Amino acid sequence: MARLPRLTVAGYPHHIIQRGNNRQDIVRSDADRECLLDLMAENARKHQVALNAYVLMHNHFHLLLTPETAQGVPLMMQAVGRRYVRYFNDLHGRTGTLWEGRYRSTLVQAERYLLACMVYMDLNPVRAGMVSEARQHPWSSHRHYIGQASDRRVTPPSVYWGLGNTPFAREAAYTELVHAGQSVAQQGAITDATLYGWALGDATFTAELQKRTPRRIAPAKPGRPVSRRAEKP
Repeated sequence: MARLPRLTVAGYPHHIIQRGNNRQDIVRSDADRECLLDLMAENARKHQVALNAYVLMHNHFHLLLTPETAQGVPLMMQAVGRRYVRYFNDLHGRTGTLWEGRYRSTLVQAERYLLACMVYMDLNPVRAGMVSEARQHPWSSHRHYIGQASDRRVTPPSVYWGLGNTPFAREAAYTELVHAGQSVAQQGAITDATLYGWALGDATFTAELQKRTPRRIAPAKPGRPVSRRAEKP
């Protein structure tokens, strides 16, 4: 089955995954990581996209982005991808593609799933066995949200501000969310939605969103459709 076109809608959070080709490393040094993050921040501003959260791994990265226009995310990701590959290839004496095809993305229902998606991203290094706690991974926005660092690249989403009336209250509440972890089912729902391009939200959210686009935003129900002839008594 042909892959569905990516769905981008202004004003909605988008969870992005971009992997290295054949699972190869996309960063080899802290200088590479800084360059990649700087390119993300620069092009997010240029294309009117809020960078809500991020995590860099050895061979892929996750982003949580909220664009002001429908073209913001595609333009940002295209610019970052091209400029970083040029930098990486020139520095490390290589040629050819760095990415495993196009990036994967999903729209996220902010009120129900945005914080869950942030927690999912923050725990990625823990699940990979790189660290024992999310705060130990220096290449994510996690420490910004728990008050251990100040990252000017990051724009907190409104649901984060709703966690408390003071910075300390918000940081403590978010810390508890990450410590609580996630079920395997919730992890799977976030992963599948992003990899397959389905919207991540409840039935009301997906129904309303479907009215805004002809592109299918949820998997088809199992089973063969009933023909009109078969419906007749």
